[in-house]
Amino acid sequence: MRTKKIRFYGRGSATIGKQEDKTRREPDESYNLGTKKSIPDLILEMTVTSGGINKLEIYRRLRVPEVWFWEDGLLSVYCLQGDSYIKVFKSTLLPDLDLYLLAQYARMSDQYDAVTEYIQIITKVT
Repeated sequence: MRTKKIRFYGRGSATIGKQEDKTRREPDESYNLGTKKSIPDLILEMTVTSGGINKLEIYRRLRVPEVWFWEDGLLSVYCLQGDSYIKVFKSTLLPDLDLYLLAQYARMSDQYDAVTEYIQIITKVT
């Protein structure tokens, strides 16, 4: 697999939505792909307690295309299709990304080793 040159903008945990319509949220991480926009393309939530699925309702009203939940060392991906989220096994925004492999390296205790090994794996030419 080769690396992709995807332009992305990390938005961090910047607040999105409005208090008035009860869509105000601070995601754990959020990103725009391609160009900067007011609503992120991808949100990543670290789920420590229950309530992750309830966050989807807010993100649905904001029309966030994709939401990822990290819970117990696993990624769950939800893609907005029409007016609801569907749990999927592949990202619609990043279809070539091996989510299982990514989660495997994200669970490693040493961040430097994880990133180094992950880059070696994905840049190998077969």
